[in-house]
Amino acid sequence: MRPRGAPALALEAFLVSTGVVALGEMGDKTQLLALMLAARFRKPWPIVAGILMATLANHALAGAVGAWVAQALGPDILRWVIGASFLAMAVWMLIPDEAGEVEGGSGRWGVFGTTLVAFFLAEMGDKTQIATVAMAARYADLVPVVAGSTLGLMLANVPAVFLGDKVARLVPMRVVHIVSAALFAALGVLTLFNVGRLF
Repeated sequence: MRPRGAPALALEAFLVSTGVVALGEMGDKTQLLALMLAARFRKPWPIVAGILMATLANHALAGAVGAWVAQALGPDILRWVIGASFLAMAVWMLIPDEAGEVEGGSGRWGVFGTTLVAFFLAEMGDKTQIATVAMAARYADLVPVVAGSTLGLMLANVPAVFLGDKVARLVPMRVVHIVSAALFAALGVLTLFNVGRLF
């Protein structure tokens, strides 16, 4: 079997990052934050712009950390660290976020500023940020990982902004959490067994 070229790996990094983060974001505290900001301000476009800018900054930082981890560790240690991280993420996905954990922030900076600051801080140490770190370490290609993880977060949050709490009623969050956990577990097992020889 011939090794895959750089474009194929970049596309894989983009698509996997998009899917993992979109699923991981469903029912997450930042999605709850998007719902709360939409209900509070009723100005969707500045909220969407704030989410986009905060996510780009946060996930670029996470991707840089992941790229550094990939260089600092050898391929064998890195494989075990990333595989264990994905398995831990699978367990974490089964623990839903509570609405009480979400801080809506103050309106004194305007809708855009409030969203930007609130989302950047809410993403720190969040499941999707940690997933971005792991993806960047796994694929060693920062741009498609950050682009994919940002798109995944936007896919989960933009409908929440425009549809408000209707989204929460239509989507069975428990099922989404289980599917997300299964995806993270599969990625962890594939990484531990070095499937695809990405390292």
